[in-house]
Formats: sequence, C-alpha cells, structure tokens
Amino acid sequence: MTGGSSPGRVPGSGSGIPPLGPVEAEVLGELAPGVVPRACPLAGGGTLRLLEGGEGPPLVLLHGRGSAASTWFPLLPALVREHRVLAVDLPGFGGSPAAPGPLRTAEDGLRFFVEPVEAVLSALAPGPMTLVGHSLGGLVALELALRGRVPVERLVLVDAMGLGPEMAREARLYFRVGPERLARVLGPKLFGRIAPLPDTPHRHRLMALDYELMTVSGGRTRATRAFNTLVPLTGDVFHRRERLGEVKPPTVYLWGENDGVLPVSLAEAAVRAQPCARLVRVRTGHSPHLEQPECLLSALRA
Repeated sequence: MTGGSSPGRVPGSGSGIPPLGPVEAEVLGELAPGVVPRACPLAGGGTLRLLEGGEGPPLVLLHGRGSAASTWFPLLPALVREHRVLAVDLPGFGGSPAAPGPLRTAEDGLRFFVEPVEAVLSALAPGPMTLVGHSLGGLVALELALRGRVPVERLVLVDAMGLGPEMAREARLYFRVGPERLARVLGPKLFGRIAPLPDTPHRHRLMALDYELMTVSGGRTRATRAFNTLVPLTGDVFHRRERLGEVKPPTVYLWGENDGVLPVSLAEAAVRAQPCARLVRVRTGHSPHLEQPECLLSALRA
C-alpha cells in the first residue's frame, strides 16, 4: 500500500474502484511495500487498477477470465527483483470497473478488454515491454502486439486464447453457465472441486482468492457479456490464427500438456505460423504459471 492507506481499500477507490475483499487485502498487505496498487484514470472515463513494483524493463502481467492481478502473487516477489512489474486488472475484473461501449460482436468484446489496457500502458510504459498473458489475458497480449501501438519487445503466452477456433465443450459450458453464478450457488468447497489446483504451497490461498473474486457483490455482468462474445457455446471461438505470421516480437508459448480448456495443438500450430516462436510444454493443466511457478520464471530468463 502507498502512504498510510488501509489494507482494505486501494488508492483511488473514490473513482469507482471497489474495496478489497479480506483475502485479497491480506495478500496485498503481504506484498507491500514492494508491490502496491495503483488506480489509473482513463481518458474516456473510468479507471484501471494495477499492481506495480520493482525497477528495470517493464513486465506486464495479464490474467485470465474471472481473475485479477492479485492472482499472480506467488510470482510477484521474484519478478519485482528483476523487472518493473505492472500486473493489470482487466476491465470488469478485479478492481477495474467495466469499460463503456457496445458489446454486440466479438470485435466489440475484444476492444472492451484491450483498449483500456492499451491506453494505460501507453502512458505508464513508453519503453519496450514484455507482455505475459494467461488465457483471456493471452488474447489481450496478442492483440496488443498485433495493434502495434505499445512497444512490445517480447511475448509470453500461457495457455492463451486467440490462437485458433478450438475450446473444449465442457469449458464453453462452464463459461456460459457462469463461474460467478456457480461459485455463489455451490459455495467454496464444491466450487473448488470444479477446477482444483494441485497441492502446491499456495493452493489453498489461491482457491480462496479465486472464490472471493468470483463472488464479488454485483457480479461481473459486462465483463461476462464481453467474454461471451468471444466464446460462443457452439461454433468457432474468436481467434487471430490467420494473423499469427504478423506477430513480430519473439514469443514463448508456455502450455500445460493436460490443459482441459485449450489444447496444446493450438500452440503447436502457432509456433509453425510465427517466425520467432517456441513452445515450452509443462506437465500441468490450464494454469502452469500457478501450478509450477518456476516454469514462467525460467521462460522469462531464457
């Protein structure tokens, strides 16, 4: 926290950023003062929250659907020793209020997530940056690189959306029913059984944080609508497969071989399509950076 801020609120909460839940407040209290929350106003109105810490080359972390910047906490102490870390709450998730605008098409949904992040990074990180994106955050990172309006030096895409039209039917159904709705109905124990993490030192806290983020008061209505434009129940998931050859920054695809959401074949095809890309396979599920944090640290050092 900065200054004398209470651990239950972030600076800038008067601009629409909600108070923290107790699990997230505890996590951020332990990360301080090395990592602090920051509220970044947007030119068109609204605010984007991020966690910032460290010095050196900018490293931007973009989480997946339903998560928040705080879910990177197992990695943040190590990352801030070598980088200036900017861990972003995607619009409509975590402490970032939903962005305005239409949500009729997949391109609308993509702009909902990408454009506020692009605006903030243009202001905060003018130098070359590394983008790390998981799942939905991977699609956002990929789109930022394709748009070319922020200086992306390197990409690390972790079980990322946006590489092709495939997604497991069970995952589509889960998203369409709504993780937030399921969390409220099932309670923490049953909800934790839907997508459990392996037995790691941070397992129980990550699951408690995930449940807290999913059951936030008021839900995530606009973010859910935006996501659903990208992930229909049937048909093709939104992707940029035909444009992967345009991606200029060197790219690491970090992928769980047992991912039940997005098959590793997506990354295999992406590597063939890109001139400067490589694939790192990990014996994990959909979240290798949380199941085996060292795999991401190694990918960044390579």
